[in-house]
Amino acid sequence: METVGFIGLGNLGSPMAQNIQRRGYQMVVYDIQEGATKPMLERGARLADSPRQVAQLSDVVFTSVPGPREVEEVALGSGGIIEGIRPGSVYIDLSTSRPSLIREIGKQFAQKDAEVIDAPVFGGPGDAETRYMIVMPSGDRNVYEKLLPVFEAFADKVVYQGELGQGSVCKLVLNMMTLSVRQVAAEGLSLGIKSGLNLTALMEAGSRGILATQADLLNETVFLGDFDSAGFRQALSRKDLGLATELGKEVNVPLPVANVVEQIAIQCTNRGWADKGTQVIYRLQEEASGIEMRLS
Repeated sequence: METVGFIGLGNLGSPMAQNIQRRGYQMVVYDIQEGATKPMLERGARLADSPRQVAQLSDVVFTSVPGPREVEEVALGSGGIIEGIRPGSVYIDLSTSRPSLIREIGKQFAQKDAEVIDAPVFGGPGDAETRYMIVMPSGDRNVYEKLLPVFEAFADKVVYQGELGQGSVCKLVLNMMTLSVRQVAAEGLSLGIKSGLNLTALMEAGSRGILATQADLLNETVFLGDFDSAGFRQALSRKDLGLATELGKEVNVPLPVANVVEQIAIQCTNRGWADKGTQVIYRLQEEASGIEMRLS
């Protein structure tokens, strides 16, 4: 059985790594916050002192980090994975990142006779704990098929996307749609409330439509006045929208709605809300509309 390295044990990476460990894989772990590795170490994982050492000690190396800057640093920077990767081993990035970056990483790792897979995931930290995750791997199909049991250790649905970078494209498309729909829901709810609708009745009437996709988030946060709980930080929403609109420019696809939603995300950033939950866009809409979205 492969030795699996895991770099980036944050809110999402930690439960995914722990689920891999529960399947019996020997683990090597690293995080810039060493305390984040403690649950893994207590179950027998080995602590590495750098991404390079993780690669030296592992057959498969995963990264789960915030975005392209961190991916590039961990993969290609000083003390990075590329300095320790062994011929025949595989590097898998789970982050939401730039498709062109993972393709460039793939070219550089090929010079080391190592494979690269990008496999971004769809789901939050709570979903990761229960394996209720969708993972979207792309890259060499034979490599993907060999690693399918590892993916299935932390995700209940694995959907192969094709050549390297297509997994990242898929994730950007899905996040762009999700965040755009969330903005539409915020506007619709504020319009309904200010026009005199009862919020409970409105949510019930919309329970088979767009509001059904937002109900859990709204009931757990916005309707309670909680804009701070950060299952997914607004800063990451801003980053993902920027990557999606950037990709649109690269492939000459107009994204007028996504561009507007990105500008709204920038407003949230400028209000100092980057570390709040992504549901903070509802607060911005409340203030703009002069209403509150609260269940009585």
